[in-house]
Amino acid sequence: MGVAGAVSGSGGQTPGPTMDRDEVDRALTRLEAEHEAIESSLLALQDHAGRRLLEGAGLTGVTKDRWATAEQAITLLWSCFDAYTAALTGIRELRSRRRWPSREDLAELTERLRGPGVTLANPAAPQPGAPARLAERFTLEGLVERMNELYASSLDMVVTADAVWSALPARIDLLSAELQRTRSLAHSVGVRPGEHPSGDELEEITHELSALRAQVISDPLAFWRPAPGSSAPGGGRPDTDRYDRAARALEDVRREIEAVLGVRQDSEERLMRLRDVLSRADRTLAEARAARGEVLAKIAATEVPAVSGPPTALQERLSIAAEYRRHSRWHRLSPLLESLEREAEDELLRARESLTAVTAPLAVRAELRGRLDAYKAKMARLGHAEDPLLIERYDVARRTLWSAPCDLRVAEQAVLRYQRAAAEALAPREPGQTRTEDRRGDA
Repeated sequence: MGVAGAVSGSGGQTPGPTMDRDEVDRALTRLEAEHEAIESSLLALQDHAGRRLLEGAGLTGVTKDRWATAEQAITLLWSCFDAYTAALTGIRELRSRRRWPSREDLAELTERLRGPGVTLANPAAPQPGAPARLAERFTLEGLVERMNELYASSLDMVVTADAVWSALPARIDLLSAELQRTRSLAHSVGVRPGEHPSGDELEEITHELSALRAQVISDPLAFWRPAPGSSAPGGGRPDTDRYDRAARALEDVRREIEAVLGVRQDSEERLMRLRDVLSRADRTLAEARAARGEVLAKIAATEVPAVSGPPTALQERLSIAAEYRRHSRWHRLSPLLESLEREAEDELLRARESLTAVTAPLAVRAELRGRLDAYKAKMARLGHAEDPLLIERYDVARRTLWSAPCDLRVAEQAVLRYQRAAAEALAPREPGQTRTEDRRGDA
């Protein structure tokens, strides 16, 4: 490092042995090829769409800072290239003076080709705490390395910004268009901000996409993830986390809006099914209430459960649902229909259970009657229709079962006595045992 105002050397190795004519020509050919390649790269960088966008954009944040550094690097890069071009032109002119250069010409050509003969003013911005350098000397090889460094850093900045601008704004615009379609659909089904959570979410997504797009345009490098271990210009990928979150949130809202839209399409059919279910529950409860009166009148000494009234609360909510449909308040109708469908099915199940519980004594009486008649038919088929004991016990059981009110406990005992008498009549008797003794023993 030199002091302020000094000229420092770069690539200050001695030129080495004097080159012959063939070595000079080969070196000159290589340098001309490098010059052409560097010029093509610089022109491509100059025309790069990312660079033009960076020049015209209102940059902020890390992109603004890095672009200021990159602009200095690009300016210095052109200065290096101009110096390289001038040095190469001088060498070419010196070589073209004679077909067979003299020893002095070869020595001078060797010095120009290998020595630090290129001087650059202000080659780089001074580092903090380091003395300023007004100029620096380079060999042609060292100058090419310096240009490669400047070009790589500048190209990385340009390519990175262009990659973010090429990826994210277009995707944000497509998502914004989808957002507008979803908002229009949401408005048609009554999903609006302040009235429905999905309407509020749509507003939040709208603000997020607007803010995201503005930040991506002004500070694209803030949305770049470098690839670990990559040194290539533009190695990495755009950071799409915020975009992805907004896209997922919009998809969730869109599915909910479609569900509400489905409610609009089949709401009338669902309302009709609800009315039918509630009507059946009402009829079942009415039947249970009528059956309860019959049980209390015909069955004695029996606890009969109470029967609830008609589902008036559900009927009122069903009327509210119909009102929502008439006024196209689909976002309110959707959850109301879902809860009504569950509760209506539960109400119908409870009504059926109530009817079953209320009519249980009648079912018991019917079962006892059927059992008594079945045994009587069996005994008649087996030739015991005229058995006095069976006739007597059948009459007792029948009077008990067909009387009102019927005492089920007494009736069940009467049927059991008839069954025992029937079983005894069918059982084989020991020799000498008479039917009268059987009856007396049974009495």
